[in-house]
Amino acid sequence: MKFICIGKNYQKHIKEFDGVQPDSIVIFMKPETAWHKPEQDFHIPDFTENLHYEVEVLVKISKEGKCINKESAHEYYDEIGLGIDFTARDLQFDLKSKGLPWERGKSFDNSAIVGKFYPKENFKNLQDLSFELKKNDEIVQKDSTKSMIWKIDEIIAEASNYFTLEKGDIIFTGTPSGVGKVVSGDVLEGFLEGDSALLLKVK
Repeated sequence: MKFICIGKNYQKHIKEFDGVQPDSIVIFMKPETAWHKPEQDFHIPDFTENLHYEVEVLVKISKEGKCINKESAHEYYDEIGLGIDFTARDLQFDLKSKGLPWERGKSFDNSAIVGKFYPKENFKNLQDLSFELKKNDEIVQKDSTKSMIWKIDEIIAEASNYFTLEKGDIIFTGTPSGVGKVVSGDVLEGFLEGDSALLLKVK
């Protein structure tokens, strides 16, 4: 099982940082040890002083596939969920500035918060799913999958050209604008189409 994560997939989020939109899909990976269930408190790692939340719509792969075409990509997933991609922003920026890989800032243990999954048939239109994240009961991120630059089926097709997709793999489809720092005592709650999909306490 692995996490396939997509970067720079929302225009407004891109503008929060360097403002440069890539010509192709940005893909990075998280190992299985990054998985963290929101029922368990999240403890901020000692190696970062600037941990950021990034809420994302998740896609769970339902069968193995390689070199999948976009037209048949819908056959390879049957569940949609919500998660948080935790990022040690200080580490990520430092490593990127040196031209080095930035897995230490993105792929560390417990950095992938995986909330509730729903059958995709529950949703009328996967291309327009609303989702949001509240921090201490205040909305900090809010958008819809209609704002995604690269859509779910395009992501699956592109990723499968490089990595065999296996049953149980989870795709993080990118975060919208509004990312920010968390500190001990924060409570994060994510909503998908108005339903509470995760609740996480930060220690």
